[in-house]
Amino acid sequence: MSKQYKELANCIRFLSIDAVQKANSGHPGMPMGMADVATVLFKDFLNFDPKNPNWINRDRFVLSAGHGSMLLYSLLYLTGYQSVSLKDIKNFRQLNSICAGHPEYHKNTGIETTTGPLGQGISNAVGFAISEEILKKQVGEKIINHKTYVLAGDGCLMEGISHEALSLAGHLKLKNLILLFDNNSISIDGPTSLAVSDDHEKRFKSYGWDFIKINGHNFGEISKALKKAQKSKKPVAISCKTTIGYGSPNKSGQASSHGSPLGEEEIKLVRKKLKWNYQPFEIPKNLMNEWNSIGQKASQKAKKINKEFSNKHKQTEKTINDSIEKAKIEYLKTLEPMATRKCSEKFLEIASKLPYLIGGSADLAGSNNTKTKNHKIIKPNNFSGNYIHYGVREHAMCGIMNGISLHSNLIPYGGTFLIFSDYCKPSIRLAAMMKKRVIYVFTHDSIGLGEDGPTHQPIEQLTSLRSIPNLNVFRPADLIETFECWQKALQSENAPSVIALTRQGIKPIRLKNISENMSALGAYEILRTGNDIKITLISSGSETSLACDVSHKLATESIYSKVVSMPCQELFDQQSKDYKNKTLTETELVVSIEASETGYWKKYTGTNGLNFGINDFGKSAPYKEIYNHFELSVEGIIKRIKEKL
Repeated sequence: MSKQYKELANCIRFLSIDAVQKANSGHPGMPMGMADVATVLFKDFLNFDPKNPNWINRDRFVLSAGHGSMLLYSLLYLTGYQSVSLKDIKNFRQLNSICAGHPEYHKNTGIETTTGPLGQGISNAVGFAISEEILKKQVGEKIINHKTYVLAGDGCLMEGISHEALSLAGHLKLKNLILLFDNNSISIDGPTSLAVSDDHEKRFKSYGWDFIKINGHNFGEISKALKKAQKSKKPVAISCKTTIGYGSPNKSGQASSHGSPLGEEEIKLVRKKLKWNYQPFEIPKNLMNEWNSIGQKASQKAKKINKEFSNKHKQTEKTINDSIEKAKIEYLKTLEPMATRKCSEKFLEIASKLPYLIGGSADLAGSNNTKTKNHKIIKPNNFSGNYIHYGVREHAMCGIMNGISLHSNLIPYGGTFLIFSDYCKPSIRLAAMMKKRVIYVFTHDSIGLGEDGPTHQPIEQLTSLRSIPNLNVFRPADLIETFECWQKALQSENAPSVIALTRQGIKPIRLKNISENMSALGAYEILRTGNDIKITLISSGSETSLACDVSHKLATESIYSKVVSMPCQELFDQQSKDYKNKTLTETELVVSIEASETGYWKKYTGTNGLNFGINDFGKSAPYKEIYNHFELSVEGIIKRIKEKL
């Protein structure tokens, strides 16, 4: 057995060694060290289908230690995935090669997620495991019953996101989650003892995980541990004691094999030591056939499961949309001032009936208004609900939501304060990169939150989020716009969305034309006080109401203007040139009003425009006093506009 497995593992080792050497860039050490574990996993345990990579009940394999990407590419090529050819492997780290420096998600390729920032893959894997449990409850164990395996290294476990994600996984008793820890005790700077002295066993057990220690080069121990993990009632961590750069006479066990090619002379020595008498990128026919047979064997298990897992949710969507329209009409009968976080809650009371919408919050459900009376809580051993209490774990929450979105047809949303989006940004960036439908509900979106003060008042956060490519940042102005922004976020299949919401109540301003989603245009004219206008006022969120007040007050002095509500800059930027010109170039003076950093608005107002906002940190006081302090008031704005005119 050992000889056969060793030869199969060496296929992974030498493809990785040769690809890194040819690219003169990469990380050969991890694939060399974990090749034995990966071989046993793929040969004897992993259920997958190279001919049907989107098989819903496949086991998920997540490479959290993304720098070891050649391990994954080698496995995909050897087992017969069409997504990775030998030519691709020879073009490792070259322009437009699927074999990128770190795994990059592409649907139906076997690359389940984009990894590289360490620890992200662990949180994604927790999201995969949660999704499996949810769908198992929804459609039955005959259709959904699989495992998620995540390969993580020392660096993944050093990153704080790993603590957050592993802790929640243990709490939820995700018995379908198996973590393979590449315990090689080496990082870029040298031995991990330079910075870490954690007791990993105690750490995992304190989270509520099972923990198994093995020699990562002993095939019998690897197999025995994986068999044991299949029957666990908890998530399982298998600590695989490995040698980084395994087989290298001079670089094994050394940091020098971590992030640099081995070099031609050292590769010759590795070939000699491991008795690999083949040319670079050459896999002997008998071993190639054996690897292909592993992929074919797994294919037989897929059968017709995907056909059984059809989207059963379309029938509920029309009912939901009808209810949304009725709620808008009912609200306009009252016209009561309402915080947009409360408006969002009213939307979610209706939308929570969608079986594929999975909500949550980072211990702020009552403040984010993300949990409604119609939600059921997901608990340990009970995944029949649709709402996750993530605890104070913003970073992991967003990484887990990425995993939920990647898994299947589920749409995750999660809430926290806008200021804490800083904790979330790495995961948000990856969601945007992967074009996944993930929705972030960020409340307390400005100085309008008041007394909590500058530590909680976002200033630069909206600009920071708007700078991320392929992310839609919504900031609705009232209930109608909030509903519209939510609807657009749910429809955005290829982009994540931020919905930034107020704590303070704001009066409704959209009183007509509510049947058409104007927010989907990104910006639109919401008020005009005369035909001969001199000023265009652009605003978002709570400041749109302020802009309307300014416009009306100016009209009393025969200075006429129009107000453009801009709930989403990104969608507006996608509109036609004619629409953008019609919206913004009607007047010489264009004024922006938003209680945040002003620089990002200058692309709309130009050098001759005015930008009202905040370019300093906030203050602790009642919110109306803070607005007045920063001259975000009708009087303060009109004074400067008149000076400009």
